[in-house]
Amino acid sequence: MTDKQPIKVLFVCMGNICRSPTAEGAFRKLVQQQGLTAAIHIDSAGTHAYHIGEAPDRRSQTAASNRQIDISMLRGRKFMATDFHEFDYLLAMDQDNFSDMQAQNPGDGKAELALLLDYASQFSEREVPDPYYGGKNGFEFVLDLIQDASAGLLQHIRKQHNL
Repeated sequence: MTDKQPIKVLFVCMGNICRSPTAEGAFRKLVQQQGLTAAIHIDSAGTHAYHIGEAPDRRSQTAASNRQIDISMLRGRKFMATDFHEFDYLLAMDQDNFSDMQAQNPGDGKAELALLLDYASQFSEREVPDPYYGGKNGFEFVLDLIQDASAGLLQHIRKQHNL
């Protein structure tokens, strides 16, 4: 048994009902598959308070469920400046989210702020597009991007923290 604190990862999009809960669920599944559940704490948030307490968008839930990822129990919450102190990794879905988060950076937090797709290896996109106003294929593409980047992120965390 170890007293080591878990590594804390927070995924952030605008409303916390599509992209960031999808990332939370996909990353959690990957972490579970690799037996690292006790070593890595995972959460998600939105830069705006539009959907606090709400479940993820039904289309996100359906797309995730089709890949055996359950995000139905997640609930929206707002990103806060204190997250820079609470988390080790803050992963923004796009540049707007990144900028909103950076504007709240207290400057003395421990978190590493990055775009999630900085960890992708199979895609050249830099941002996870918001599928909210699009069709079903947008949610599938978001999952493709997120699953690729999640694998790269977990590889990075395992290397950085000797997991």
